[in-house]
Amino acid sequence: MRYRRRIGLLGLALAVQAAFSAAGRSPAAAVEMPRPVGPRVILPLNEQVIRVPLTVTRGSETRRLTLEATLYLPEGPGPFPLLVLNHGTPRAPVNRTRKTRVRFEVLSWEFVKMGFAVVIPMRRGFGHSEGDYAEEEGFCERALFYEAGMESARDVLATVRFMSSEPFIDARKILLAGHSTGGIAALAAASQGFPGLMGVINFAGGRGSMKEKQCSPPNLVEACRRFGAATRVPTLWLYCENDTYFPPWLAREMCKAYQEAGGKAQLLIFPPFAEEGHFLFTDGRGPAVWTPVVSRFLRGI
Repeated sequence: MRYRRRIGLLGLALAVQAAFSAAGRSPAAAVEMPRPVGPRVILPLNEQVIRVPLTVTRGSETRRLTLEATLYLPEGPGPFPLLVLNHGTPRAPVNRTRKTRVRFEVLSWEFVKMGFAVVIPMRRGFGHSEGDYAEEEGFCERALFYEAGMESARDVLATVRFMSSEPFIDARKILLAGHSTGGIAALAAASQGFPGLMGVINFAGGRGSMKEKQCSPPNLVEACRRFGAATRVPTLWLYCENDTYFPPWLAREMCKAYQEAGGKAQLLIFPPFAEEGHFLFTDGRGPAVWTPVVSRFLRGI
């Protein structure tokens, strides 16, 4: 097993839940990356930082890069089903390169409890990953949301290939998920198809958000249509009524286009959450809301 170092069990489940309950309210954020909520809670996540190889070819030039990734493992030798969990994108470009590693502790802990190995790759241009940012999308009627999504899919698929070769991973059971632009990355990667893919969970996914009167819908809806036309695995779409980045009416249009193209999608819109529903899925209080729905989806697939 390539990664032997583990972090031992540091707290009882009841203590973790009590700490979550004590967490404060999460104010609306100016970026789509998750932010810490309340006191820091140390979870038994067996955390490791790994490097994922990626080969990118542009014309006659081939570059071999590595992506920074966080790996969480359940206790035991495995093999474990794999969840590839994908992060969002800050509004300000400078925030992509602040060398911050997205850890998704709250989200990941729920899946580790279910027995999944969870890997969170930092895509090109983020954190300590190599390579230039490849997801420039343009604006309004010129926005290339499909193309940006497919660039992110390269990094997701490289992570799938790398992790699938590990003996502690069950390559027959792979789940893709992501928050915000990471949700689109997961849908885009699933549209490429690969052995072992079970399904996709889209946590408030989108690109070019509506917040602060940005204008993304037509091209974003069309991108979802194209993803749906090429995807055959079940997908679960989870949004919130007070998501100002990708509001319910837009989520419905995206999901409808995906379904009309042939994609299998279940959409659920939760009641308002805190000040900004977009962050339901990265908030310490969120699992009580969305975990039952995710559990039913996973039992179904």
